[in-house]
Amino acid sequence: MLCQLLAQHPEIHCEGHSSPLCNTLLGIRRMISDDQFYLSQLDNSFDTSYAHLASAMQGFLRGWNHDCQKKAVVDKNRAWLHAIELLLHIEPEAKLVVCIRELGQIYGSIEAQHQRTILVDFIDHLADFDRFGRADMLFAKDKIIGAPMISLHAVPDLPKDVQERLYFVRFEDMIEQPAACMSHIYAWLGLSPFEINPEQLEKGIQESDSHYHMKYTHKQSERVVKPKLHDIPPRIQAQIESACSWFYQQYYPGKR
Repeated sequence: MLCQLLAQHPEIHCEGHSSPLCNTLLGIRRMISDDQFYLSQLDNSFDTSYAHLASAMQGFLRGWNHDCQKKAVVDKNRAWLHAIELLLHIEPEAKLVVCIRELGQIYGSIEAQHQRTILVDFIDHLADFDRFGRADMLFAKDKIIGAPMISLHAVPDLPKDVQERLYFVRFEDMIEQPAACMSHIYAWLGLSPFEINPEQLEKGIQESDSHYHMKYTHKQSERVVKPKLHDIPPRIQAQIESACSWFYQQYYPGKR
């Protein structure tokens, strides 16, 4: 939803689907760090060799959208928060907009979609778990909810100047006040004032859902629609709030 709303601004280029750019840059770092020819240069010409690498990675980053003529480019990938210091090292002017949502409702949305597609397993085979076990697994550090939570948890440890490049917006606020939220985000991004019409949105490219076995859908709508609240079993909700108390303290202080 956030990408669709960002794309409404005429000064933003947003392709809408998840991008491999961050993964590719991380792959370059892993590959070059094991390259014997590169490593052999570091003893006697570290500064020059390191500058070569920085320039090459910056060139790759900027070249990805080489044909874009707009003021801002949106690159969608949850890994950017994990790699924010790498990103700012090669592109100091980058900014990151992070959308968050109440965790029980994230779990509820995934579980509801699983029940609609129960004959198909998850990509990481969670269908055989009971609901409590599946919720527990979804919050594991290498799973769909748990992995980005690690990056969120690490935000307070980042230097202040890095944190100033991050903007956190709650999904619930975007639903309740979409025009006001997006106007504030546009201003933070340094773009011209613009007010979206929540009742008339342009739709972009539909992202693939089959890649994730139809468990995590990427629906777009012509208007902002408030989703129905999912009824979360009390035991599961209590476990989520207990295990992620820091999240609620930081982003939903009135919840607990």
